[in-house]
This record gives sequence, C-alpha cells and structure tokens, in this order.
Amino acid sequence: MIGLFLYALVQVSSFGTNPGGLNMYEYIPAGLPSGRPLVVVLHGCTQTANAMQSAGWNQLADQYQFAVVYPEQTSAHNPVECFNWAGEYGNLADITRGQGENESIIEMVDYEIAHHSVDTTRVYVSGFSAGAAFTTVMLATWPERFAAGAIMEGIAYKCAVDVNGAYSCQSPGVTKTAAQWGDLVRAAHSGYTGPWPRVQIWEGTSDTTVVPANQGELVKQWTNVWGIDATADETETIGQATRTGYKSGSSVAVETYSIQGMSHAVSVGTDPAGACPGTAGQYFEDHKICGALRAAMFFGLTGTLGGNGSGSGSGDGDPTVAIVSPADGDEVSGAVTVVVAAGNATSVDLAIDGAPAGSSATAPYQFPWNATASGTHTLVATAHGTSHDATAMATVTVASGGGGGCNGDGPTGSGSAGGGVDDLPACSLNAGHGGLGLAPIAMAIVVVLRRKRRQRM
Repeated sequence: MIGLFLYALVQVSSFGTNPGGLNMYEYIPAGLPSGRPLVVVLHGCTQTANAMQSAGWNQLADQYQFAVVYPEQTSAHNPVECFNWAGEYGNLADITRGQGENESIIEMVDYEIAHHSVDTTRVYVSGFSAGAAFTTVMLATWPERFAAGAIMEGIAYKCAVDVNGAYSCQSPGVTKTAAQWGDLVRAAHSGYTGPWPRVQIWEGTSDTTVVPANQGELVKQWTNVWGIDATADETETIGQATRTGYKSGSSVAVETYSIQGMSHAVSVGTDPAGACPGTAGQYFEDHKICGALRAAMFFGLTGTLGGNGSGSGSGDGDPTVAIVSPADGDEVSGAVTVVVAAGNATSVDLAIDGAPAGSSATAPYQFPWNATASGTHTLVATAHGTSHDATAMATVTVASGGGGGCNGDGPTGSGSAGGGVDDLPACSLNAGHGGLGLAPIAMAIVVVLRRKRRQRM
C-alpha cells in the first residue's frame, strides 16, 4: 500500500465568491495536459480533505491523467465538518441550485477549467457519507455539469431539509415512491430534461450509520430520473460484493455495489479489476474491492468499459484502450515497440513524457521508441472515439546506460520517438507474417530487450 500522505494537496485560497465558505484543495499531476478530466472528491463528517487521500484518487490521477479537487467543510458552517446535505439548520441555500455550498463547489470546478483547461464534458463527483449525500446534491442541482457521480454510503437528494429529518434518513431510513424521489431531483433544476448524470451507489450491509435501505431508495430515485425501471439488468458477484446494473438502452445508467460485512466506510483492498491505491484505516475498510478504482472505471477514466467486474463506461460504443507492452513497472532498454490495444477507436495517439510519440489509425497500434534516456518515463495512450476519448498509462524505467541494439547486434535506427516502423528495421515486427493481425491481446507481446518487472512492496 502507498503511504497515506505521500501527496501534498495544494490549497487554493481564491476561487470565486464562495458563498458556502468551503476550503478548496487540489491535486494536479505533474505535466497534466489540457483537456483532461476532473474528479471532485467530498469527505465525510469529522474528516478533512487530507483524510480522503486514503481512497487513492491521487494515485489514480497520476496513472490515468486527470485533476482532483477536494472541497473541505469548516467547523464554522458545521460543528463536525459535515457537508450540509439537508440544509444548514433550516436554511436550504446549500441544497438549492446556485447557492451556498453547491455554488462554492461549482466555482471550484470553474477554477479548474480556467486554470488547468480540464474537459468540461468529463467532470465527475464522488463522496463518502455526508460527502456522498452531498454528491446527490451536486448531481441534482447541477446535472448539466457532471457526467457521473459515485455515492459511497449516501442519502437520496432532499431526503431531509433539517437536522432531525437527516437522522431519520440515516436510520431507520425514509421510504418514498420512485416518482416522489425523482420529482425532488427534477425540481432541483426546474425545466432541465437531461441528459442526466450516470450514478454509482455503494453500501455496506453492516452499516448502522447510513442503513442499507438507503441504497434502495437511491436506486428508485435515479432510475426514475433516467426513466427506467428499478429491476436490475445485470447482476454479478465479485468476492464480498454484489454488483448490479440498471440500463438505459444498452448503457448502464445506474450501478450499485453492496459489500457484505462492510460498515460505514469506503471499500479498499486487492481488486480483481486491478491494483488498488486505497489505504485501509478509519472509514476505509479492506473488502477486496476498490471503491475509487471501480468509480474511475464507471466514469470511463481507465479506458475499461463494460460489466463482468471491469466497470462500465458512458456507452457501449465508447473507446477502450490498454498499453499491452511494455507493461506498467517494466524496465526496458534500447529499441522498444510500444503495443497498444484499443477498441471502438478511430485513432490512437501515444505520448512519452508529455511529448507526442506517434499516431495511428490502424490496428494493431504499434509505436517504435528508442529507449536510451535512463530514468523513469511515462507512456500515455489516448484512444479517440466518435464522442469520447479514453486513456491508459504505463510508467517504465530505462536502465542506466541503456542503449541501442536489437538483441545486442547493432544500431537501432534514427532514434525518433515518433517515427515510423522503418526507423527500427532490425526490431520491428515481421511484416511478412502479417504483424499482430486480429490475435488476442494475450498474443500481442513484443520482446523487449533486458525487460524485467520491478519488484513491488
């Protein structure tokens, strides 16, 4: 696991009128290109922005190249630092569009757009506990600004409008019809008819703070908003978790995870879908499934779409992408062919350390790289679709003194990172055998000189 406060959040002191009186912190990966996504992460009661680093969003931001914003509540506005998802002692400004805390958070989003050129169509929000309940506030009051949200142990929008009602919502829970719940969302931005944000909902079966019944009420609310029924179209078991999907057409609009034995927490732990950067601790429990990773998948940030334990994207026609070789963590040297697998893509671009390294419109997507500069290098592959892009990233190391030669036999060519296959005649795939053709990804492995996996702790 990665250390809890390995990353230093940067506080932004001036980002707008800030009517909600919130603090703003950001994490921006080094060299983040323009046009990348943004994730807003909301903490729970008694927590801080720093505490939410345990979820692992910063590491995911480094890996998949997006910005992260952490709004933070202050004791001046809530004695235990909860976001005021039921209003502030009878004042409903915080849950009314364009006012209070929701306006402050939108101003943070606007700051990121202005200062880091984030993609306005790929803004997402995720929260835990009171932050999860306020995630529903953001999705309801600003549906045109968020493409999707992840609600981790949260409450339906406008379940309560005062403190006493809030306790009732948390436990034993409040029951309404799907239409009643949906009407509350529709009234939050009167006249708005969509498209609506996609919604992912997490709940622990042993949560006594926000009882599991709230997940069902959230499903009723957001399936009704989407105009679909609350009968699951997909169901699967992933270790201690049960995942369900509710589709609008061929795309998953609402997704739930029910975690057996989890209390009031964000789930972390080794996940069959990939490495989890989250760290177990207070309000972060190891249940062998990774909340932040699964949310990133659902948002389409990882280039992994679809069900079967791999998460869902914004549509079945969206692109998928993965760097097949060299793999993340590899050590390479000399002439390397970077192999990228992509689906539903019109073209694929490769960047190395932020610099363009080639573009291809034809599969198999292969990019020659003369890996002679020792040190750590970041490879980012971007698959372009008709309406969305997807990215994948790998970090590799070039051994000190690494140089030319294919199998140690001689020079490698021009050394142009973005050149064609002809730059590396001795190392390119054998064109006479048809390249990779339509072989499965498992067969798309290119031999890389002196490659070895770095040992991980």
